[in-house]
Amino acid sequence: MAQTSTQIYLIISAFIFGLVAIIHLVRAVNSWPFVVGPINIPVPASLVGFVLTAALCLWAIRILTSG
Repeated sequence: MAQTSTQIYLIISAFIFGLVAIIHLVRAVNSWPFVVGPINIPVPASLVGFVLTAALCLWAIRILTSG
């Protein structure tokens, strides 16, 4: 079955958002430091990042599987 460009887009989006969500979660669980220039990004920011990117991943999967 040939996939439409929308399906391919949703697959790629779900994969990327899922990967970023996993990275955020691993960083939060291990309390790894994250410094951007002089700014230290707190661990709770990764928890927020995990929730947001996981939600976007699940949204893409839901759209992909519903149609």
